[in-house]
Amino acid sequence: MKGTRPLTNEEIRQVAAQFSGAFAVRNRCLFILGVSVGGRISEMLALRVGDVWQNGQPVTEGQVKGRENARMVPVNSDGRGAIAALIAWHQDKYGMLDRDRPLFPSRKKGGRLGREQAHRILAEAFVNAGLNGKLATHSLRKSFAQRIYETTGDIYLVKELLGHREVETTRE
Repeated sequence: MKGTRPLTNEEIRQVAAQFSGAFAVRNRCLFILGVSVGGRISEMLALRVGDVWQNGQPVTEGQVKGRENARMVPVNSDGRGAIAALIAWHQDKYGMLDRDRPLFPSRKKGGRLGREQAHRILAEAFVNAGLNGKLATHSLRKSFAQRIYETTGDIYLVKELLGHREVETTRE
């Protein structure tokens, strides 16, 4: 989403502390995984348990299914921690792991969390953290990109990790 801004590391910590209630773990993990792997919200919500939990542990590199093709992205320690917490939540809530279950299930039985609901959840966390500026689900992706660029200085690496065809798209 043009115009949304990335979050600073301090803002990421502030937002991560804002989730509560029965779905707090799911919501916090959506946020943390979003800033850790840079997937579009629709890509994140399409994930299933088996996409991120293999051989009894979180994946270190995950496949993000984009509009036209899939790409592999590394999963950092924060992302792996979020996956482990989310899997424990799944086991507690559902009793057993079903690799085909949506990673981010909705409150409705068998469904997955929708984009609009994800937006509402994250918008509420941004407000509760006292953040200003244009923030939305795309801010997670921009935060990931900015952190990678600040660490490496390699715009072409960022382009590849985001799945952009043109580096100009990445620069926007």
